[in-house]
Amino acid sequence: MALPHEMNFVDLPSFGGAEVMVLAKGPVPQPKTGEILVRVEAAGINRPDVAQRQGTYPPPKDANPILGLEIAGEIVALGEGVNGFAIGQKVCALANGGGYAEFCAVPASQTLPFPKGYDAERAAALPETFFTVWANLFQMAGLGEGESVLIHGGTSGIGTTAIQLAKAFGAKVYVTAGSAEKCEACLKIGADVAINYKTDDFVAIIKENTGGKGVNVVLDMIGADYFERNLASLAKDGCLSIIAFLGGAVAEKVNLTPIMVKRLTVTGSTMRPRTAAEKQVIRDELLQQVWPLIENGTIAPCIHKVIPFSDVVEGHRLMESSQHIGKIVLKLNT
Repeated sequence: MALPHEMNFVDLPSFGGAEVMVLAKGPVPQPKTGEILVRVEAAGINRPDVAQRQGTYPPPKDANPILGLEIAGEIVALGEGVNGFAIGQKVCALANGGGYAEFCAVPASQTLPFPKGYDAERAAALPETFFTVWANLFQMAGLGEGESVLIHGGTSGIGTTAIQLAKAFGAKVYVTAGSAEKCEACLKIGADVAINYKTDDFVAIIKENTGGKGVNVVLDMIGADYFERNLASLAKDGCLSIIAFLGGAVAEKVNLTPIMVKRLTVTGSTMRPRTAAEKQVIRDELLQQVWPLIENGTIAPCIHKVIPFSDVVEGHRLMESSQHIGKIVLKLNT
């Protein structure tokens, strides 16, 4: 089947509010060595997309400047050197940009088959959050069975994924969220304790529930505003893993003594600048250790809303409102 020369995609003529995004036409990408060309059926909306649109998260020089970091759809072409995939196969992938488009070229090393029984909308809700949580919570912070974790932003895409993964691998899960409804949603998907950060002091509740010891790991997307309180919430030899700065990136006049006294580790990362080899290791571990849990129903993406591709502006406004519980997915006409 011959591919078209042109495709629809979401263009970003300038930085700014959600309204700056417009639908446009452009050339269909060609897969390079090691890449797969996917006809996109669905694409996830993520916080990094919003930050890139606002001009605060520029893509790497070698990345596709089109928005969109996760996709699901059908393979329509294989680049040179690609093995283990076939034209017509349904796959989802962590994209290096280019997901808000009818066609997207993705590295084969960042591509996964649809979990059994999944459609494109559910599969598109997996890659970005699962890659991020696996790398930061398990590979870097080393969360293990029988340990405890505090997850901030429990109803975000990252949060809902982290709750389920931590619980599936035997951890006790504490979360923060901004309303009673959101706390209840966290409990329904596996959190042991949900804390409304608008009405309660999460440091005090963590200390009360852990006998004053604290948790082994904190997964944080707030940054500066929570830094000192996160240190106070950690047990000896604990790890603070920072993945975003929604509450600011600069912490002033912070008491660093707990890091030394409790032998704490503070770490953090972003996914996009990681090397292809690093992302492949994450992909392989997800396929081996997490995909079976998705296929047997132990873990499932929480999807708040599926939005038509033409309504991408609405999708970004919903993301920025923080009213969603779980993932926001764009559906393309297929």
